[in-house]
Amino acid sequence: MPVHLVKGDITQLEVDVIVNAANVTLLGGGGVDGAIHRAAGIKLRLHCATLGGARTGQVKLTPGFNLKAKAIAHAVGPVWRNGHSDEDALLESRYRNALRLAEEAGHRSIAFPAISTGIFGFPFERATRIALKVTRESKLEVTLCFFSDADFTTAQQLLISSSSAGASASRPSAP
Repeated sequence: MPVHLVKGDITQLEVDVIVNAANVTLLGGGGVDGAIHRAAGIKLRLHCATLGGARTGQVKLTPGFNLKAKAIAHAVGPVWRNGHSDEDALLESRYRNALRLAEEAGHRSIAFPAISTGIFGFPFERATRIALKVTRESKLEVTLCFFSDADFTTAQQLLISSSSAGASASRPSAP
């Protein structure tokens, strides 16, 4: 399946599953994690409180609650430690685990934010290359969603430079 790049708000995408760049508690936080929790509503936080958290690389699926998405895949990505703690493999496993879980649940489409590139400090270009590599192998329709113009533009350039036949990039209109 092709990989699509979009610039926008992941909480507004009409896909089966959105991936949350969660922390180990799964109870919300800053950045995309907080935005997803706010958009999904209090029922998401209450549901996540029953899950017992998650460890790095682990993915847990919840209903989408107030989102357009049917489900949320909460995945805890690696904290960047200058590449000395197997961060690339941990990030790759997060993408693979989210894709596998969504596929096993019968979903057809999934959207990812730029995992671990915020407060966890993973270098954006490095993380995006990993995302493109892993998601191209999926049977699901994959969207990589970027919030800032700069990140979207960089991702477009990486997509083009990585011989990405079948991929596309777009800027959806504001909701």
